[in-house]
Amino acid sequence: MNETIKNQLNHRTIREFKDEILDQSVINNLLDVANMAPTSNGMQFCTIIEVTDQNLKDELAKNGLQEYMARAPHLWIFIVDLFRNYNIAKENGQENDEMLGFDRFIQGMTDCIIAAQNVTIAAESLGLGVNYFGNIHNDTKNVIKLLNLPSLTYPAVGLGFGIPNQEPQIKPRMDITLKAFENSYKVYENYNQTIAEYDKEMTTYYDLRDANRRVDSFSAQIPKKQGTPIANRNKMFETLLNQGFKIDIK
Repeated sequence: MNETIKNQLNHRTIREFKDEILDQSVINNLLDVANMAPTSNGMQFCTIIEVTDQNLKDELAKNGLQEYMARAPHLWIFIVDLFRNYNIAKENGQENDEMLGFDRFIQGMTDCIIAAQNVTIAAESLGLGVNYFGNIHNDTKNVIKLLNLPSLTYPAVGLGFGIPNQEPQIKPRMDITLKAFENSYKVYENYNQTIAEYDKEMTTYYDLRDANRRVDSFSAQIPKKQGTPIANRNKMFETLLNQGFKIDIK
């Protein structure tokens, strides 16, 4: 097993970092890694905002309801960006609404996630810690305002990274046989029975972990996390329309 795979299998979310800024050469390397990530049709629909202003970090953390976001030494927001290409086409008199469609948005979102994961793998290979921030979707309209994003752009995901100041336990994952099938989707007759051992493993994990110990399980988290609305997230579609994306619902 090579070192890259070892690092990936050892992945854990790092929420606390040493108060140290990385050398600019490291940042440049990570930007290059993001830039060379696969991109749909070569259209490069991803832009990165490096957040260095502490006041802005504080506002983003408040928006996302995760105070430790403000303590990330390096915070990048990956942006779906149709604005750049649309304006290139417009300057050449070739713009059209097809360039703003929902499928293009999905391509941009995919570009952003792939680029962010490229950076994650590279950062962890350097011994750095990483934390994904999906909390920017708590109020994307506000994030757009905070980052001064133009039309035809949309925040996809945040990524905080730096030198780890903690070593949390690895969070158990559901057995891969429940998530990887051959040729077609496999439906189980009783899912609670199927994940019973995983539920026990997760209960043990939460009971023994160093921080925020509690009695919990995966099945108990589903209604709490997946079944509970987060304020303003139901406005994401509305925000997309306000940003100028052409969403055809016919």
